[in-house]
Amino acid sequence: MEYRKLGNTDLELSVITHGAFAIGGSMWGGNEKKDSINSINASLDHGVTSIDTAPFYGFGLSEEMIGEAIKGKDRSKIQLLTKFGLVWDGSNKGKGEFFFDAEDNGKKLPVFKYTSKANIIKEVEESLKRLGTDYIDLLQLHWPDNSTPISETMEALELLIQQGKIRAAGVSNYSVDQMKESAETIKLASNQVSYSMLNRAIENDLVPYALETETGIIVYSPMERGLLTGKYFKEHKLKDNDHRNGYFSQFDVDKVKTFLHIIEPIAHSKNATLSQLVLRWTTLQPAITVVLAGARNAEQAIQNAAAMDIDLNSEELNFINQELLKAI
Repeated sequence: MEYRKLGNTDLELSVITHGAFAIGGSMWGGNEKKDSINSINASLDHGVTSIDTAPFYGFGLSEEMIGEAIKGKDRSKIQLLTKFGLVWDGSNKGKGEFFFDAEDNGKKLPVFKYTSKANIIKEVEESLKRLGTDYIDLLQLHWPDNSTPISETMEALELLIQQGKIRAAGVSNYSVDQMKESAETIKLASNQVSYSMLNRAIENDLVPYALETETGIIVYSPMERGLLTGKYFKEHKLKDNDHRNGYFSQFDVDKVKTFLHIIEPIAHSKNATLSQLVLRWTTLQPAITVVLAGARNAEQAIQNAAAMDIDLNSEELNFINQELLKAI
């Protein structure tokens, strides 16, 4: 495993970071608790020291299972990354910006983006309890909230750093303009954004900004929620309540299938899977600090960690990039 410094902080994260969205179960067709906890332990056993989660993942379940998995382990060797700003329990009392309707066991839950100072402090205390720890290594705003001034949100993060509740502050899904406005109040450690072989929009603006300002980029959805694993084309079976049924429709799946077929021999030559090749490619792109890789069981977690064993030379990277141009 390789470890990289996050932005201008003293945090060192594992380049492959355990993404804990899917283990929460909601929006992913459910997941077995035993498998979820085993996936976390397997990641930690194979050099992955960083775990990214959020209160919204499983409506608190993801954080709770992480807390259970790391109990009794050396906390100083584990970096916990979580978020704030999505409220589904009604505690915002109508305040904030409506996001979407989530579903929990057949019950509709209106989700709001709400990043007021009071709500951030409240959410952090809840996350600390679920995670079973007294500090969070990186606290990230989950989604921009247009109902709360950015300065108020950033002031709350600065206060939490001063109190020792969090070691560093970051955001997710922020534009460069929003990051510049945030910089008037606090120096952010990172921005967590969607990025993959099929979605490279951040290369136009965020990547140059991150390089210029020494800001980390944390990547989510590098596998496009499983599409780039190639399994979708072989199995093509998703549960009715799996959100990916609609998500995959944004891509030209025939072109994606052709692209994966073309680059698969490179994976085979490395004794690796397509998933591992795609993850490794992502870790080697400019300004990318760490890549989130979801794992719903121990086997997937071990495979994700092993992606860092792949050595890609410039000729192979150029070939992949040229073929990508035909797929997107």
